[in-house]
Amino acid sequence: MDFQSSLDYLYGLQRFGVKLGLDNMRALKARLPLLREPLPCIHVAGTNGKGSVSVTLSEILKQSGLRVGLYTSPHLHCFTERIRIDGVPVDRREVAALAGSIRTAAGDIPVTFFEATTAMALLAFKAHQVDIAVIETGLGGRLDATNIVEPQLCLITPVSLDHREHLGETLADIAAEKAGIIKRGIPVVVGRQQPAAAQVILAAAAGKGALARLAERDYCWQGDHQDLSFKSARMQIDGLCCNLPGRHQLDNLAQAVAGAEQLREQGVVIPDAAIRAASRAVSWPGRLEWLGSPRQVLFDVSHNQAGINCLADYLAEQHVAGIHLVVGMSGGRVPAEVLMPLVKFASAVYAVPVPSETFVPPGRIAGWAEDNGLSAAEYATADAGFAAALDNAGHDATIVVCGSLYLVAELRHKFKGGLFP
Repeated sequence: MDFQSSLDYLYGLQRFGVKLGLDNMRALKARLPLLREPLPCIHVAGTNGKGSVSVTLSEILKQSGLRVGLYTSPHLHCFTERIRIDGVPVDRREVAALAGSIRTAAGDIPVTFFEATTAMALLAFKAHQVDIAVIETGLGGRLDATNIVEPQLCLITPVSLDHREHLGETLADIAAEKAGIIKRGIPVVVGRQQPAAAQVILAAAAGKGALARLAERDYCWQGDHQDLSFKSARMQIDGLCCNLPGRHQLDNLAQAVAGAEQLREQGVVIPDAAIRAASRAVSWPGRLEWLGSPRQVLFDVSHNQAGINCLADYLAEQHVAGIHLVVGMSGGRVPAEVLMPLVKFASAVYAVPVPSETFVPPGRIAGWAEDNGLSAAEYATADAGFAAALDNAGHDATIVVCGSLYLVAELRHKFKGGLFP
């Protein structure tokens, strides 16, 4: 297969939908000898921040001189971004070869898109002989395809209400699914949590005899983006500089550093200088990312209540108001449950569909905005809504694009490519 044929095959697997469970992955593992070999790895679950924590921890390990694999999802622009070696996406020829291996091995197994891509990542990490891999869950944890790995460390980032149709209606239910990655005797570093989630995660760790290190109880940060200190009972690192904007990224950086501290205690050599260098070098596009000159368009992949709260906090910190909000939402999300924190910052709402996804009808978003006293209009395409925002906002107002990673990816790509004036 060439690259395009491999994508056709992989996306064709979406016909099997979302299938939580490990039977298919175990069957693939039985057919692919490389998947049965030990892979030193770190497993990361959570609702928000797991991508940021994963990429930051992988950068710390890379700066420490290790060969590092990183598996995240979904990608922003190109499928290859999902599987990285030392921060560099695998090339298209390798994707084609990996997909071919999975297709041959799968045979009659009805593997899903995410199961296939997870197996591809694990094969790639073995082929590149990484020293360690950082593996982000897709959906949930307990029954997520990635949960066939045997990690030396787990991390659980903040848990919030999202994907309730798959993970459960309550925060405790969702936290229990995320905590399903915890393995017997394997340490877990836990990010800042709401009490109901923390209680479930800590109980799960205790039940597995797993050492749990909890944000604000066992580690914390002090300072700001330009001068941050990490502190725990056993370690203090000063002079960190968080390269990712938003106060929530200080929490994410601290959790990644806490993960590095735990790895140190397991014998992994991670110098303080590597942690400082990583904090300055890490990049994660589409997350509170300003593009244009002057700072005109803010792209943010926030799509659930917790993420939108972080976006609202950032707008308040930056004293941004009167925004022109271009928003589209995937799946069955409810605008009133997710978008309310943005009302006080917005002057106009441009409700759009989400490219290549099942989406909330733009009319429903526009109706919510009008009910809250905002000027609003719905558009047939994301391009049309974004173009209208650019026309109406002028040179001084701020445009914010949010609500879906797929929407941000589409408009960010075109805006950077000069396809909008």
